[in-house]
Amino acid sequence: MGLADLPLHWGHVPPWLAAIMKRLARAIVKVIVLDLGSEALLERLSNPLWFQAFNNVIGMDWDSSGSTTVTTAILKEVLDNLNINVRVAGGKGLLSRKTPEELVRYGEKVGLSSSKINELVKISKLGAKADSVLLQDGFTLYHHALIFDDSGRWVIIQQGMNTELRFARRYHLAWYVSNDVTLESHSGVASDIRLTPLNLTHEKSVSTRSIIVDLINEKPEKIKKDLAVVNAVLRGNKTLLGIRPPRTINARVPYYRPVKLTNRLLRILKEAYEVRPRGISEVMLSTRVGPETLRALSLISELIYREPPPLSDPETVPFSPFKYAFAIGGKDGIPYPVKREIAERVIHELQEIIKSAELGSKERLLALKALMRLAPKDIGRY
Repeated sequence: MGLADLPLHWGHVPPWLAAIMKRLARAIVKVIVLDLGSEALLERLSNPLWFQAFNNVIGMDWDSSGSTTVTTAILKEVLDNLNINVRVAGGKGLLSRKTPEELVRYGEKVGLSSSKINELVKISKLGAKADSVLLQDGFTLYHHALIFDDSGRWVIIQQGMNTELRFARRYHLAWYVSNDVTLESHSGVASDIRLTPLNLTHEKSVSTRSIIVDLINEKPEKIKKDLAVVNAVLRGNKTLLGIRPPRTINARVPYYRPVKLTNRLLRILKEAYEVRPRGISEVMLSTRVGPETLRALSLISELIYREPPPLSDPETVPFSPFKYAFAIGGKDGIPYPVKREIAERVIHELQEIIKSAELGSKERLLALKALMRLAPKDIGRY
């Protein structure tokens, strides 16, 4: 799995810097696609460390939550204007809700079939559910974007915020990681905060997921009785069943709080029972089962059926792409204010490389690649 934690920042990018960021992003993207193709670009965007380094190189704050929203928005505009076979659908806030209709519009532009577009719409919905319902880490999603090419390859970049911790967390999911968007489909790791979340996207959650589906196909009355037992165990009360939890219950972990048996929860369970889902993906797509309902079912799985769900946060990688902020500087003046003259020289050189390559001469491009081989290999294979 992969994610990145970023402090919440407010503010905006000044117009003069936004113009530089767009031109620099356009040149970098064009060089990658021209030399390596759209798949290489998507692979890089699937890596949260490469994405952060890219954000730094074009001049955005090196550690800001805006590095996700602003950089994705710039990529969206750049890719649309370049008119190449890669597009971005969705974005921050209300734009994230427009992802399905934008997938249709942009998908048709790059020549995708209606079946492939429908598949991407499904992937988008499941990806959002993966990091808001199946993975419950206390971060509320407010940004969701799906980047795709004309072969149907895709990358999801989404971000959630935790206002108490004052951090944002970015999630990257990619087509090449898993055949199931809801199971181990994240790519890369870059996180400074370790939590203890309910994690039903983990490979060890398969048994729990199966029990949850079975429970949903039971009548709500049975689940209601099971939850009464679960709540008694969580409060430390003895039950007639003499239940002994399969692992120590840590009251400081949010997952282990009692479940409120509300009428709304029971209605959701009744509606889901009528759907008769055959798997977690169908539960996510065809029912109103959300975080609280899924947590309730997970607790039943653990305390009554003795199949505990994973409570593991993705592992962290000790790497910071901060050094890439030294390329032209950063919006907030860290490590120093953006140096326009340097940015202009870099843009000019990249544009010359692109122009020469498009005219059939790749000497400048080969020289750039030779220079790249001298750079430290600190962002995986990229």
